[in-house]
Amino acid sequence: MPGAPMDDRAIGIFDSGLGGLTVSRAILELLPNERIFYFGDTARLPYGSKSPETVLRFSEENVRFLLGKDVKCIVIACNTATAIALPQLAKQFPIPFLGVIEAGAERAASCTKNGRIGVIGTERTIASGAYSAALRARNPNLSVIEKACPLLVPLIEEGWVAHEAARLVVREYLDPLEAAGIDTLILGCTHYPLLAERIRACYPQITLVDSAFSSARALSLMLRERRLESGGSADGRMEAGLRRGAITVWVSDYSATFHKMAEGILQSSLDGVIFSMDAEMNG
Repeated sequence: MPGAPMDDRAIGIFDSGLGGLTVSRAILELLPNERIFYFGDTARLPYGSKSPETVLRFSEENVRFLLGKDVKCIVIACNTATAIALPQLAKQFPIPFLGVIEAGAERAASCTKNGRIGVIGTERTIASGAYSAALRARNPNLSVIEKACPLLVPLIEEGWVAHEAARLVVREYLDPLEAAGIDTLILGCTHYPLLAERIRACYPQITLVDSAFSSARALSLMLRERRLESGGSADGRMEAGLRRGAITVWVSDYSATFHKMAEGILQSSLDGVIFSMDAEMNG
């Protein structure tokens, strides 16, 4: 009996910046035969303070860029873009899409013991009500307390994860959620897992949920159902375990800070695989 068809094209992933690399790492760990083409729209972040119309326009442009790379599916590794743009993108483009909200909501609903779940995210993600809707669709009796945290993404993009300022901002945002009695907290932005250690140190009794590994599992299922799994055509290995060629990263505005933090997230050298979109398009 012949083997199942394989599709060695890359998985496309986009985010407003580097946060979606947390999702990329989880995917590469779970699906080591896959390749990722990642686009970080660093010139226009953060998305969370933009209008829905602007978020949709940026997302459409990101999708077109990735489609130009002949990707086989697209993961929207941005909670804001998932909440605002996913339904329209799925209608507009003939390619499978996966967002990050449903997976995170599923895990949080299964983790909570007291039914009180906190959600932190960008202003636009929280205003959309997407997490509340996803959680209550699973259990209408859940109590959901949401909080917009607009300062967290800039702190992370500046590399201030271990800075005392990050601790103070985290306490300012999350103390009211702790006082409300939450036992589970959804990190509703793919940047926020980079602050998970800081948050756990402040609130060790709260279970943290990020959508990276849940989304990777959902992607694995989608690839299998659609017969899009890769046969693993790339070869060689990088020193920290990522297969050579496993990920290529494009950004709309390159910075040394992004490069350094990306290597920290992926735990691997990225020399030679980060490109400026403008330089590529104009070169």
